[in-house]
Amino acid sequence: MFNKSIIVSLYFLFLFLSAPSSASNSLPDIGTVGAGALTIEKEKEYGWAFRLMANQALPIIHDPILNHYIEDLGQNIVGHADSVKLPFSFFLVEDSEINAAAFLGGNVKIHTGLFLYAQNESELAGVVAHEVAHITQRHLARMLEQQSYSNPASLAALAGSILLALVSPAAGMAAISTTMAVTMQSQINYTRLHEYEADRIGITTLYNAGYDPYGMANFFGKLAEKYKYASMPPQMLSTHPLPETRLAEARLRAGQFEPKRVNSNLDYQLSKARITVRYNSFTAATAINYYQSQLKNSRYQLKAAAEYGLALAYFKNKDYQKANKLAVQLLENDPNNLFYLDFITDTLLALKQTEKAVQLLTPYQQRAPKNAVLTLNLVVALQEQKNYKQAEKLLEKFIRSHPDHILAHIVAIDLYKLMKERAKEHATKANYLSLQGRFREASQEMGSALVYTKSNLDQARYSASIDYYKKQDLRLQALQ
Repeated sequence: MFNKSIIVSLYFLFLFLSAPSSASNSLPDIGTVGAGALTIEKEKEYGWAFRLMANQALPIIHDPILNHYIEDLGQNIVGHADSVKLPFSFFLVEDSEINAAAFLGGNVKIHTGLFLYAQNESELAGVVAHEVAHITQRHLARMLEQQSYSNPASLAALAGSILLALVSPAAGMAAISTTMAVTMQSQINYTRLHEYEADRIGITTLYNAGYDPYGMANFFGKLAEKYKYASMPPQMLSTHPLPETRLAEARLRAGQFEPKRVNSNLDYQLSKARITVRYNSFTAATAINYYQSQLKNSRYQLKAAAEYGLALAYFKNKDYQKANKLAVQLLENDPNNLFYLDFITDTLLALKQTEKAVQLLTPYQQRAPKNAVLTLNLVVALQEQKNYKQAEKLLEKFIRSHPDHILAHIVAIDLYKLMKERAKEHATKANYLSLQGRFREASQEMGSALVYTKSNLDQARYSASIDYYKKQDLRLQALQ
């Protein structure tokens, strides 16, 4: 298992994308230079390896409705960005720190703490747009290129250090420290432009994607003001310093666009309520009081989101009847809302009304069979109903179209345990391990699947998987 400190060490690379500086009124549009230093194909390889490591070491939230929301928001921003040369992936990490980070290969990490602090969707989208700009402008590649000018060997050394940490933590961390010590000041001087460029490009993308262009400046401005005198500012202020000149320029740039009135977004407010109750330090009683107070005093942006938050709080307190009553009301008013469909399933299963949950979800899932929220909720309901064969049928079809969906594999492992399907249990566990880069363990699990299966077809498939894992392991080692 990768140590979390390795993630911190690797993320240290990105601190150099945000060194404090004075603003420039006219930023050079240096675009996507750096391709010579780190090709797109090589960046994809490093991005692939990073995601494997993150899957194993970071507290990634495997919540289908939150993942659905953040992926939609992220892809909307990417769809309105220029110079997109990589596929993007957005994932949530359970961390109350106010932060987000971009990594190689189109990976964008978003902390749950951002939801707790951002007042509206445009503010959250502003942070995401900023991180997307870091990737589209290939800022890490450009930092590597700048370093290689003064030390031609440093590019290969730094790139190798990143992946060395994957297989040898102590050696990798030492290599990173040594490599990053070279020409430190020239890196800072070079990368101070990156934050301004990410702001400039991100604000344009933010506006084109339909958000308030002031969202980024407003969020960063409130953050800077709140923690101006703090002895322990949040991580974001360490990785994204906010001098007054940078904030002023961001506001001026936002002001160049036509005024845009953006209504409060329900899905964002529902996501914020879900994170507040389920991925926060609130006790159930505190959460109940918080949302009851909001509703009593009309201190909410959207009433439905406050009611959803209260329903979640009731559920957390095991007041399943109260939670279900609110869930029914919310769904009646908005019958296609995925947040409500997901939550009402929780309440029905908690109340042992399994048949009702299956009847409710089935027509929705049939209309959208590739939707993770609907399919995985229905699979769990069918499993509770002991309708294992139907659950297996839906799950196998879903995994074929979503081979990298970790939660689906977790659900499948539990299902095969209940079915006493030892071969399929081991095979699914092997696939799950491979999504974490643990290819040697995956090969061992698939070997166990071979022992249990009596199907010639499955034997051939499992043997092919073992060969594939060996090749992937070599692929990972080749990046050292």
